[in-house]
Amino acid sequence: MSGQLERLDRAALRLLRTRFRSPALERAAITYTTTGEFGALWIGLSLGGALLEPERRSLWLACGAVVPLTLTVNYVVKRAVHRHRPQLEGVPPSSRVPSSLSFPSGHAATSFAGAEAIGTLVPGARRPLRLAAGVMALTRPYLGLHYPFDVLAGSLLGAAVGRSVLGRLAERA
Repeated sequence: MSGQLERLDRAALRLLRTRFRSPALERAAITYTTTGEFGALWIGLSLGGALLEPERRSLWLACGAVVPLTLTVNYVVKRAVHRHRPQLEGVPPSSRVPSSLSFPSGHAATSFAGAEAIGTLVPGARRPLRLAAGVMALTRPYLGLHYPFDVLAGSLLGAAVGRSVLGRLAERA
């Protein structure tokens, strides 16, 4: 990453961590980000869809399978890039810091992958699903666990994986 992009990323993180801090908002962000651990929210939605729509169960299960696929791709990229989590002097993270590397954000990747895949089966829910994924992604730098660029990369990665499965789901839907 270029020096200028690195400075911009750090400045955006500092802004999120200092100007917009609120105890109530931090508690809400921690609660919401916890539902995104390992893509649990998106897997849960997919399993719920499979239960509610037995005639499309295989499609719903495919949506859920997008999440571990995305986690695998995300892990490979994390290992290749090897970017460490942010550390801002005087502004510690507001949540437990995972021991894994930072780039790209797994929460952002799984959220956008799940939102894209589920949105294929429920096109009317695409916007709210993308909004939910965006909020999930935003919690990560807000809590000091990722740089904003980590989240952007994870979001793009997840959307790409979700869309790659999306075409196959759309053909079967």
